[in-house]
Amino acid sequence: PVVFIFLSLVLCIFSFLLYLCLRYLYVPNTQTQPTSMLETLFRTHQYLLEHMGEPVRRSLMDEINWRDRLIGIKGSRGVGKTTFLLQYAKENFSPKDRRCLYVNMNNFFFQTYSLVKFAGEFYKAGGQVLLIDQIFKLSAWSHVLHECYEKFPMLKIVFTGSTVMRLKDENPELNGICRSYSLKGFSFREYLNIKAGTNIKPYTLRELVNRHERIAKEVCQQCNPLEHFQAYLHHGYYPFFLDKRNFSENLLKVMNMMIEVDILLINQMEQKNLNRIKKLLYLLATGSTGAPNVSQLASEVQTSRTTIMNYMKFLSDARLVNMIYRKGDEFPKKPARLMLHNTNLMHGLTPGRVNRLDMMETFFQNAVSSKHRVNVGDRSCNFILDGKARFRIQDEVPKRKSTEVIYVCTDRQVGDGAEVPLWMFGLIY
Repeated sequence: PVVFIFLSLVLCIFSFLLYLCLRYLYVPNTQTQPTSMLETLFRTHQYLLEHMGEPVRRSLMDEINWRDRLIGIKGSRGVGKTTFLLQYAKENFSPKDRRCLYVNMNNFFFQTYSLVKFAGEFYKAGGQVLLIDQIFKLSAWSHVLHECYEKFPMLKIVFTGSTVMRLKDENPELNGICRSYSLKGFSFREYLNIKAGTNIKPYTLRELVNRHERIAKEVCQQCNPLEHFQAYLHHGYYPFFLDKRNFSENLLKVMNMMIEVDILLINQMEQKNLNRIKKLLYLLATGSTGAPNVSQLASEVQTSRTTIMNYMKFLSDARLVNMIYRKGDEFPKKPARLMLHNTNLMHGLTPGRVNRLDMMETFFQNAVSSKHRVNVGDRSCNFILDGKARFRIQDEVPKRKSTEVIYVCTDRQVGDGAEVPLWMFGLIY
């Protein structure tokens, strides 16, 4: 019995010592974890830059004041925000330059470790520019950004987020310290530069209206824009058309993610709203582009008029639809017209049933709204820009023309006087 007790005691002591050894060897030390993760993310950053190829340079790159310390890039899902961040890093730093680092909030590490502490580790290691992708995946993200801004005065942070997010004036913590910009899908100009190998620069609306004949001839010396126009309307807005995957299936996936993540998650809505919002989007896509019948939509979706108006606002924030008002009106009033955000969505939601004139008006509205305020027109025109310029989109220009209206011709390659080809408004950005 004495020997048995002695052996049992030795075995217990040995087991305890083995446990301590294993715990020391295999359980990560929380003090060294950030440093090891920093090295891992540096390797990921380097790999992404070395394998990203040559992306299309977006005009927004030259519009941003990169001297600001806190910069937000908002954009709808699928327009290329991640590529934009990596392109900035590639243009300004070599892949092995440890002064710049790209991180994605999809990484589970940031669910257990403070981004502020991680930014501090990067800052101490000589970091100068931290590129944060999908910041909205982090809870209390605005507070975190504000804390980083205050604690690390020599650190520049550039982050991306959804168009549904609230920045600047809508977010008191970031008001006055954050400059936000909007990244849109490819313009027709950018699409031409990709597909036709051109080098067309953006033009202002004034230049297009006053010098459209000369500009059209200059562009036509480089390519035939109408040969590419229909393809752009179908699949040219979202950069993932460059991927060797089925565009329509990819677009449907993106649209679902816009609703499931960008609308429901960010607005902290209950899951039961998902099918209602999807149904509303389809009803809007298959209905007319005039003023929506809110009462009828409420009946079909089985909810209230107020909820329908809120749903439409969410869809507008996610860049799935455009709510267009008459001069002086705004949300929460009912819009005078409701259109899908871009023509690719029209083909994705209602393939084979796209009304041609609706598609042309959608293209025009999407193109000019990037730089101008768009209101519904009066009897003489379809749209009024910036409260004064009147535009009418149609196939045939009437014989008796109004001197106050600019006629946008759908099938012209080169215009004449007050008759401007529709495709040219895709050169605005």
